Formats: sequence, structure tokens, C-alpha cells
Amino acid sequence: MKKWWKTLSLALLGSLPASLALAAEEGAAAAAEAAEAVKLDTGDTVFVLLSAALVMLMTPALALFYGGMTRSKNVLNTIMLSFFVLALVSVQWVLFGYSLAFGPDINHLLGSLDWAGLSGVGQEANADYAATVPHLAFMIFQCMFAVITPALITGSIAERMRFPAFALFVLFWTTVVYDPFAHWVWGVGGWLRDLGALDFAGGTVIHILSGVSGLVACLVMGKRRGYGVSPMMPHHLPMTVLGAALLWFGWFGFNAGSALGASGLAASAFVVTNTAAAAGSLGWLFVEWMHNGKPTVLGIVSGCIAGLVGITPAAGFVEIVPAVIIGLGAGMLCYFAVSICKRRLGYDDSLDAFGVHGVGGTWGALATGLFCTKEVNPAGADGFFYGGGLEQFWIQAASVGMAILFAAVMTFVILKVISLFTELRVSEDAEVVGLDISEHGENGYVSQEFGSGVPMGAGAMAFERLEQPVATKAHFS
Repeated sequence: MKKWWKTLSLALLGSLPASLALAAEEGAAAAAEAAEAVKLDTGDTVFVLLSAALVMLMTPALALFYGGMTRSKNVLNTIMLSFFVLALVSVQWVLFGYSLAFGPDINHLLGSLDWAGLSGVGQEANADYAATVPHLAFMIFQCMFAVITPALITGSIAERMRFPAFALFVLFWTTVVYDPFAHWVWGVGGWLRDLGALDFAGGTVIHILSGVSGLVACLVMGKRRGYGVSPMMPHHLPMTVLGAALLWFGWFGFNAGSALGASGLAASAFVVTNTAAAAGSLGWLFVEWMHNGKPTVLGIVSGCIAGLVGITPAAGFVEIVPAVIIGLGAGMLCYFAVSICKRRLGYDDSLDAFGVHGVGGTWGALATGLFCTKEVNPAGADGFFYGGGLEQFWIQAASVGMAILFAAVMTFVILKVISLFTELRVSEDAEVVGLDISEHGENGYVSQEFGSGVPMGAGAMAFERLEQPVATKAHFS
């Protein structure tokens, strides 16, 4: 018996080095595989950083797009709102916004503050989000998405919101609306992500949130003085066209960049983005021509933006022909929302943030559930027209419904809380003079206000009258 145990012990001891060697080899292989999974790629890194720069350009482009559609006495204020958002949200994002949106999950609802101040967010890749680019590159790319979203809301409240109230609104809205919802859809552990909701570049997170929030804000603020009675024509359409062209250009970074690498998926997203923008332009132009008898420049650039909004959630999941359908549908639906529904319902969505982004984003998110296919993106799903039934459509519908409800309720609450501490809206006299003078003490044009022909100086004199107790509203009528 002792001899048997001795033999067995010697055999085990003899096999131990081999076992240890095998375990070491397996451990090394696993480590190598993990390292390979998060290996930085210079091409992908350059691609994501350039895409982030393109998305950053979209916010100043939006300022021009919106600025040209306002009256001349409000152009600087309108541009100022977008630039202010770019500055404020960029700081908020690195301090705590990114951590709330993409940090380690808390109960599928919010990211923790573990990454506050970008703690732990460095030059190495994070395999959960982008395995071939530095974590910092992914963070700054997402920062530009967070920036443009509240900037879109300014289209609904243009020409009447006080700047101090707007500053508070942007900070609170980004923190309690955008950041949590971004975590739900894109963050690891987010409940809508786990549900299977598809949003490649922000149809729900960006466009529905901003469009619905803009609608609620304009209803809470009320109509502009003279709305529906006095003409409120765009004062500088060439500026709007330039802004639209830059938005189209920047949108390639928005959608193709969401592939997070220089890949075939990025190329596909790039092509369908351009296709949908073109189709949206034609769709809007066609129905406008049929409805009003003339095609307009404002119509074609508005259709371009509608098509881009519509394709955003679907860009990484659909083929070319569905992109045409999504673009055409977005252009037509958004035209009816802006030119017919808004007029009949009577709300004052100044520059049609809801009509384009809210409606276009809703259409695009739902259409994703119809046209998505794993042939384009294996990480996606097969929609209704690709043999997947209606399951993905209903998941998309649930995400759309949640975006609408969450944005509407939270925006209303935020505005009501802010109104307890400061006035939301400028005074009637200040609104008539114009927000450039009353809010910033500046005038956009040296010689005259193009929209009204008021000579330079008349606005400033009227503003001085605002300080006098004897000033009458009749003076500004």
C-alpha cells in the first residue's frame, strides 16, 4: 500500500510542472487575447478624433442655421445660445456628465460618479465602448453629442427667453435629462440598451429629447409678441443655407463616426447618411411645391436636415434603398408638421425644433425597427422587412414613447423650478427692441436691421428708454 501511494505521489509531482506550464500558457493566451481586444489602432483613433471635430463644427453651424431664420434684432442672441451651450456642456461633461452617462452602471438607470473629473478615463482603450481607440477619444466624441442636443432646443424658444434662465436650463436639462437617457440607451447596463433598443447615433437620445423638450418649452414660455399677426420672416437666408451645408458636412462625423472605427460599417453609415439627406431635401421640396406652388430655398435646406435627422438612429443598421425611403418620409412628414400641423394647432415653435427633430427623430427610430438588418450590422437586429417580425419595431416604439414621456415631464418640471427663482421670458418691451440689445447690448449689423430697416442706433435708443419709468409700450409698437 505504501509503495502504491509513493508511486502515485511521484506521478503527481512529476506532472505538476507540466500542469503549471499549461496553466501559464493558458493564462498568457487569455491575457494576449484580452490585450488584442483592446489594442489601440491609430487609424481608428484618427477617424474618431476627426469625427468628434466634425460634430463639434455642427453646433456653430446650427447657430448660423438658426440665426439666419430669426429676425435681425435677435440674430446675435440666437447665435450666442449655441456657443454658450458649447462652452457650458463641454465643462459639465468632463466634470461629471460623462460619468453619469457612461460610468459604471447603477441599477440600469444611471452611471456612477467613479469617472467624475475623468478619473480613470485615460489614453488606454475601454473595451466596453471602443476597443481600438483611447478612452479619452470616445469621451470627447460623445461630448460633442451632449453639446448639440440642448443647442437644438433653442430653435423652439428663440427670440423670447432670458439668458440667465437659459443658462440654468441648459445645466439642469443636460444633467437630469440627457445624461440619464444617454445611459439608458448607450451605457453598459442601461435598461433600454438591455431591452434591445437600436439607436446608432442619437434618434431618441438627441433628436426626440431635444424636439419634445423644445415643444414643451415653447408652450410654457408662450407665443412671441405679434405671432400670427406680424410678419416674422427669416432675415438672412444665405446664412441659413451656409449653416445647413455645414450641418450636412458635419453629420458625416455624427453618423459614420458612430461606428467608432475606420471600417466598412463607417462607410455604410456615411453613404446612407448622404443618401437620406438628399432624399429628405427632395421629399420636402416636392410636397412644398405641390402645396404652395413654389419650391423654396428654405424648404430644400429644411428637408435636408429632416432627412439627416431621420437616418440618424438607423444609419448603422440599414441598406441604401431603405435610406431613400427614410429620407423621403422624413422630408414629407416634417413638412406637414411644420407647415400644416403647427399652423392649425397654433403653438409657436419659433424655428421648428419639434417639427424637424421631434417628428423626424420619431419617424427614424420607428423606421429602424422596420428596415434594420444584420447584414449591415451583426450587432443589430432584423426588422420587419427582413424577416424579424414586429418585435424590433415594438422595442423601438417603447424607446420612442419613453423618450417623449421623459423629455416632456422633466422639461416641464425644470422650467417650473427655474421660474421660482428668475423670470423665464424677457419683458414685452425688451422683446420688441430685440434680444441682441436688451440681453447683450450689441447689434448684429452696423448700418441697419435688415429685417425691419430700422437704422442703427434706433434700437439702442429704445433700449435706453427701457430704463426710464415713463417709457410707454406704444413707443415700441
